[in-house]
Amino acid sequence: MLDHRDPGFEGARGASRGLCRAAAGFCLVVLLALVCFVPGVAYAQGAPAQTAPVDTAGTGAAFSLLPQVNLGGDGEEDFALPIQLLLLLTVLSLAPAIIILMTSFTRLIVVFSILRTALGMQQSPPAQIMVGLALFLTIFIMYPVLQTIHDDALAPYIAGEMTQREAFDRATAPLQGFMLDQTREKDLMLFMDLSQVTAYDTPEDVPLHVLVPAFVISELRIAFQIGFMIFLPFLIVDLIVASVLMSMGMMMLPPVMIALPVKLLLFVLADGWYLIVESIILGYTG
Repeated sequence: MLDHRDPGFEGARGASRGLCRAAAGFCLVVLLALVCFVPGVAYAQGAPAQTAPVDTAGTGAAFSLLPQVNLGGDGEEDFALPIQLLLLLTVLSLAPAIIILMTSFTRLIVVFSILRTALGMQQSPPAQIMVGLALFLTIFIMYPVLQTIHDDALAPYIAGEMTQREAFDRATAPLQGFMLDQTREKDLMLFMDLSQVTAYDTPEDVPLHVLVPAFVISELRIAFQIGFMIFLPFLIVDLIVASVLMSMGMMMLPPVMIALPVKLLLFVLADGWYLIVESIILGYTG
């Protein structure tokens, strides 16, 4: 064992400090290299063809396959390159929240969770399957909105027919329209009062910081209403099974052992997944 007063201990500690400093210096060099490399690649991606010839034999061929998005900031109304990179990173970091809170994903996942609880099965279907089903149903429900965003905003911007500000306004308009159609007026008025806003001239003038929370609580309200309607028949089955077992004197037999297969049989015979998915989708498209 080494004593802290031993010269050997001091040498080992000095060596470890030297290794830590060397590793920190290496990480710093790599970070600086990435910082210098990423803007160069982004600028080369947005540069015109005559000023940035493509190397078809190397890395340039790979970058030439990417869409020619303007990241150079050469337009008068476009953001500068560092601001564009910051906005891109911000959008990527907020993508899960955007998918969860600004689409139909909230209603779907809450209804599926209540359904699993009503059936009395805590692990089946697994959470990954329910999240995956909710995600693909969200894509199905939101497909007209996504198609409108692509046709009116993304495709013209990539083609260089509009500025970033115009593309952003056109991309948010269909999403705002979708959320306004599903938002209860009472919930929207609540957040308008909290933000001390009396009225807006047009629905497009409602900002996202007012619309998104109103849309979320409206979705939660509808999801709990659907969950109550799903929970009610399974609750009746539980009461009937418990009453029958008590009348037969089977006090030691857990009612869940008899109620679970009965509820599964009832759910299958009623084609429950078909009815639930159909009702949720028609609630958006009907």
